[in-house]
Amino acid sequence: MSQMSHKMGFWSVLAMVTGCQVGSGIFMLPATLAPYGLYSIVGWVCSALGAIMLSLVFAKLCAWFPKTGGPHVYVKEAFGQSASFFTGWTYWVISWVSTTVVVIGSIGYLMPILGIDSLPIQLVLQLILLLSITLLNCRGLNAAGHVEFVLTVLKVIPLLVVPLCALFYFNGNNFSISETVAHLSLSQILSRVTLLTLWGFIGLESATTAAESVENPTVIIPRAVLFGTIAVTFIYLLNNIGIMGVIPGNELMNSAAPYADAVRSIFGGNWHLVISIIASIVCIGTLNAWMMTSGQIALGLAQDNLLPSFFGKKNSYDAPIWSLIISSLGMVPLLIMTANKNLASQILTIIDFSVIAFLFVYVICCLSFLKILLQKKQNFISLIPQLLYGIIALLFCSWVIYETSLCTIAIASLFVLSGIPFYLRWRLK
Repeated sequence: MSQMSHKMGFWSVLAMVTGCQVGSGIFMLPATLAPYGLYSIVGWVCSALGAIMLSLVFAKLCAWFPKTGGPHVYVKEAFGQSASFFTGWTYWVISWVSTTVVVIGSIGYLMPILGIDSLPIQLVLQLILLLSITLLNCRGLNAAGHVEFVLTVLKVIPLLVVPLCALFYFNGNNFSISETVAHLSLSQILSRVTLLTLWGFIGLESATTAAESVENPTVIIPRAVLFGTIAVTFIYLLNNIGIMGVIPGNELMNSAAPYADAVRSIFGGNWHLVISIIASIVCIGTLNAWMMTSGQIALGLAQDNLLPSFFGKKNSYDAPIWSLIISSLGMVPLLIMTANKNLASQILTIIDFSVIAFLFVYVICCLSFLKILLQKKQNFISLIPQLLYGIIALLFCSWVIYETSLCTIAIASLFVLSGIPFYLRWRLK
């Protein structure tokens, strides 16, 4: 088979970008944001603007350096091998650690339909799903990208239809701020809401990791990153407004399944089962997208001699076979631990810390972007638009980290520090 047949086109790349961003959070965020009323919409707008600025940064970086691996490539160009290693290592580890929750959600949403309440059986189903997605990705990015496109279509249709139907039952009085947050200042409210909504945009840069496996990457990836992030913004805003407009805020904030409750209110009957299927499809799509991303991150690190060479070995489908297998194996212990209900909540808390670790990666990529940009021998006036969105993206990420507790930042830093033994081994080698 020709090399070109293994490469992804625009629609597969776009599906990868949206798939990494739109996960199970879309079903739970309306309840989390309910206490903030109309400020939740403002928070989405703030996060969306920050995410779009970041998408512009990554689009330009990928156009400059269309190499496999994404973030660590750009940091290497700006700050050298050491900073590149820790960026790539952090990005790779959090890519599969945070995906563990997606595996749990994919099977968890199906449990009411299957009528299974056994933790061992649930674990077996999680492992079967993980194995299936790994085998799919071992068939190459092209095959996984086509499946991702189908999954994206299957999940986007209901995520558009349900909130559009909800608009016919819209009640603006539902957007009332709760007494539990009414005492907060405007800046405190906006920072909290933005912190919550930003979670929905993690993964906007994912397509940059597969640059060498994409047709015409300097054109396709920037377009997919930008248009994908804008599309995700529309989906999140539409769903948040639609769901919150149907259910009164004081009820929504106490809902365990806000999306299902909204559908019951609109259509009646047992539509919560349909929502369970939709939620599972959303999670499986996210799992597949992040599996693609994890494999490409490790592959890129190996190609730059920052990970052992076997991470860079490919099979006949041009898939980084060992990168995929090791990323999957890393999730298995976490899945086993979450089979214990007491430990499950601890793992979910750890995943929250990974969001801050993602922001560490975003910050150093913004710094890399600005340094590389200023080194270019161009008329300064022509650089102003790029400087503007680069600085805004940097300030946005820095503000989110600043508003985070020192404890959370310290724990998130462990993802970075975990690479020290491997870094020392690399340096000695």
